[in-house]
Amino acid sequence: MYQSKTWKVVRTSVSPFPSGARKPSRGTSSHGPSFSRSKSDHSAPRSAGASSYSPRSGSAPTAARSYGASASYAPRSTSASFGGAPRSGGFSRRPSFSSYAPRPRYGGGGSRRSSYGGHRGGGSFGTRHNGIEERLFINKAKDVEIDAYVPKHTFADFNLHPELLKNITFKGYKIPSPIQDQAIPTVITGKDVVGVANTGTGKTAAFLLPLIMKILANPGHKVMVLAPTRELAQQIETEFRAFAFGMHLFSVIAVGGMPIYRQMRDLERGFSIVIGTPGRVKDLIERGNIKMEKFGSIVLDEADRMLDMGFIDDIRSILKEMPKERQSLFFSATMPPEIKALCATFLKEPAHISVKTRDTASNVDQDVVRVSPHDRIEKLHELLKTADFKKVLIFREMKRHVEDLGVELRKRGFKALSLHGDMRNRERMSAVRSLTTGEVQVVVATDVAARGIDIKDITHVINYDVPKDYETYVHRVGRTGRGSSKGSALTFVPDNK
Repeated sequence: MYQSKTWKVVRTSVSPFPSGARKPSRGTSSHGPSFSRSKSDHSAPRSAGASSYSPRSGSAPTAARSYGASASYAPRSTSASFGGAPRSGGFSRRPSFSSYAPRPRYGGGGSRRSSYGGHRGGGSFGTRHNGIEERLFINKAKDVEIDAYVPKHTFADFNLHPELLKNITFKGYKIPSPIQDQAIPTVITGKDVVGVANTGTGKTAAFLLPLIMKILANPGHKVMVLAPTRELAQQIETEFRAFAFGMHLFSVIAVGGMPIYRQMRDLERGFSIVIGTPGRVKDLIERGNIKMEKFGSIVLDEADRMLDMGFIDDIRSILKEMPKERQSLFFSATMPPEIKALCATFLKEPAHISVKTRDTASNVDQDVVRVSPHDRIEKLHELLKTADFKKVLIFREMKRHVEDLGVELRKRGFKALSLHGDMRNRERMSAVRSLTTGEVQVVVATDVAARGIDIKDITHVINYDVPKDYETYVHRVGRTGRGSSKGSALTFVPDNK
């Protein structure tokens, strides 16, 4: 006999999170914890911020060599604190991952697969990420020997001071790079110059060498060099000291994040060149410690990045304080319309020198890694375990996310440090030095903090977050493959399978 059944309708919802995973609280996203919007990196640094610094902790930061690696790897905890690195641990013993089972390689199908888990050039033609065509993230490196540049000059042809030539040789320079070969003789003549070249091509020497000669010829001549970040300013000063060794020429560094009264004292002692960031230089001008009418030359290095960071008004203000009879040198990796307008306003019949063949260096192998947002950290772990990932610079958009990823990598046993604008100057310098010397394998950085970093033999740049625009991508990629070295750049893009 047929019996009727009562069907009970039960409302259910399918959770996008794996079984056992903690659902994010309000204010989070599938990409990880969400925090309040932070200020840009070029704002005044906070009073603390070491690689192991916790914003919620009032304790002093740990020493640079205490990285807080865990003794063994534990799966990622959803309740972990993202304020900073653990205080304990070290790198005396590398953790064992024998129990750690990596996930399979990710990536969609297709006939042309990337070696990093995604199909190379996959997706439909014209696929965009943050408005950037995906194809721009892909470029097979070429052998630089094929396009070897043959300079028209030697350093001896520039009639440089014997001591300067000696220091050039000591630094290992043999022949001028393309930008040096073309810019140095032009700068020596006193003409204004607009130089466009990829990062890592020797732009710093292209303007320092002729300006040192100018100072030697006229000891009263003063030079102002403006850079977008303190790291780049400090690197320029380091280069100046190396080139001017034994010549009794003095420099002053004028950057934020360092005691201003010490810089004021250094300015009173006398100098030949001031190297600084626009904000701090303008501050010292307003205090009366820098008198721009006494400067005969000015250099804008990485002018496009200073535009991106909002320094354009400060630059205009500084330039207006200078005498009309001056030499102005603008160097940049890209030339946006605003910089062209600045050149038209403040430069007199400049010589335009461009040695770029494409936006990114031809000796950088660029590719995409197609991976879902939830699996990015596992894919990054897999890549970093590969032997050829020796010196890695990873880019993230926000300072909080830089700390987050740095902590996670240290938990997994990687030697990793963070680099962002909330860190103290000595901590940022320590992070750069540690990657330079090989004490750490990875530095996770924001775009602003990493701007101008010149570290030899960075093997890989990883865009963990897709850059906000193509100019940012160009500058990120410029951290690797510098000079004649080869490098690799990987960009994590969503797998839309």
